[in-house]
Amino acid sequence: MIEYQPITPDVLEALREISGKRLATGEDINPDYAHDAMPIYGIGMPEATIDVESTEEISAIMKLCNERHIPVTVRGAGTGLAGGATPVQQGLVLCTSRMNQILGYDEKNMNVRVQPGVLLDTLSKDALEHGMFYPPDPGEKFATLGGNVSTNAGGMQAVKYGTTRDYVQAMTVVLPTGEVVHLGAPVSKTTSGYSLLHLMIGSEGTLGIITELTLKLIAPPKCHVTLIVPFAELADGIGAVPAIKHSGLDPQTLEFFEKEILESSEAYMGKSVFPKVVEGQEVGAYLLVTLDSNDRDQLDKLVEEAAEMLLEAGALDVLVADTPMFLEKTWAARSSFLEGIEEQFALLDECDVVVPVSRIPDFVLYIKEIQGDFPFEVKMFGHAGDGNLHIYTCANDMDLVEFKKSVEQFMHLLYAKCTELGGQISGEHGIGFGKVQFLAENLGEAPIRLMQGIKEVFDPNLILNPNKVCF
Repeated sequence: MIEYQPITPDVLEALREISGKRLATGEDINPDYAHDAMPIYGIGMPEATIDVESTEEISAIMKLCNERHIPVTVRGAGTGLAGGATPVQQGLVLCTSRMNQILGYDEKNMNVRVQPGVLLDTLSKDALEHGMFYPPDPGEKFATLGGNVSTNAGGMQAVKYGTTRDYVQAMTVVLPTGEVVHLGAPVSKTTSGYSLLHLMIGSEGTLGIITELTLKLIAPPKCHVTLIVPFAELADGIGAVPAIKHSGLDPQTLEFFEKEILESSEAYMGKSVFPKVVEGQEVGAYLLVTLDSNDRDQLDKLVEEAAEMLLEAGALDVLVADTPMFLEKTWAARSSFLEGIEEQFALLDECDVVVPVSRIPDFVLYIKEIQGDFPFEVKMFGHAGDGNLHIYTCANDMDLVEFKKSVEQFMHLLYAKCTELGGQISGEHGIGFGKVQFLAENLGEAPIRLMQGIKEVFDPNLILNPNKVCF
């Protein structure tokens, strides 16, 4: 049993010598540091916080905290949805948002060096200005790249371009002991021992603190269009996904959502974007399909082929968003799903299971079968192209304790079904604090034991982001 120690006055003084006025205590602590973007996982305030600025500073802090058994939690922009940045054991919170510099491009080798606090939106736009493309595209554009790497964020373009993991070439990491290590290299392949780089990716801040990243870039596609595809029923839309996947169209994005969640998003935006009725038929659900190419004529052929295939699969229509304004409105509506839900409901929890693409209809049907048994509303949407579904439990007039209890029962059923269908309990949001028990049930005893052993090797005193993932 680990006995964590409080931050005593002498430790505060030592931390102040390292970080100066960026150390905050008491009423000076930013209250947002008690939770991430899912407040339901907030536990309590940390004892102190530091907005860190360098690898050397973090190293000195971790040496001190490791020696004194003080728990440390790292956060970036705090946009996580599983309690990964929640200071469960209070202690010290280190925020890396000030480490937000793009350090330089290597155009010959097609990569970029960045600090962990750089925002995804910042890099995406800056890379395009340099004639290069950073494909990972999580819905939260104002998350930090360090947070994206820590959760192996996926997003809408993962169906074609892969997840964050596929673009991390190297990183600098401060271990919980304060040691500084450099993992990976800006090369295309390696078989040089165990891949500690890939072990760090997706470890949710439990194994080390990322202070610099080298990220792979690619050439941007020269043209793209998005197809808005309305269906009468969600089952019809999802049923079309396997055919699209096997067609050779190679979509950049392939999203699904129901009309109700779209209406929440459009109400939040204050504008209507998608058709609700097509030739007298009420729309129940939509697919969003983005196709890209380096040749405009080839792209036009892909659009024709896709439209024919989708209409044969039961689509009510196929609308082409190929102007900048139409594209912007379309994706603004899709990107505002979470904000729309947050605007409408006071209590939220979510899961982002991933199942084989062919089993999406089975999982969606199961949700619809059981959701009426629970006293909250269920909203869902997802990345149909890779089987990653986002399911939100939402309420306004429920007691918080009762809400949590009911949601836990619901989640147990969802995760058990996910496991039965050959899936995993998180596709991109991570396990954090909120999903620890479900991961253990999903994976079983031996994998959890191995994960705990890895954690203890990196962090013998278990001070870094405690009570997360596998503990």
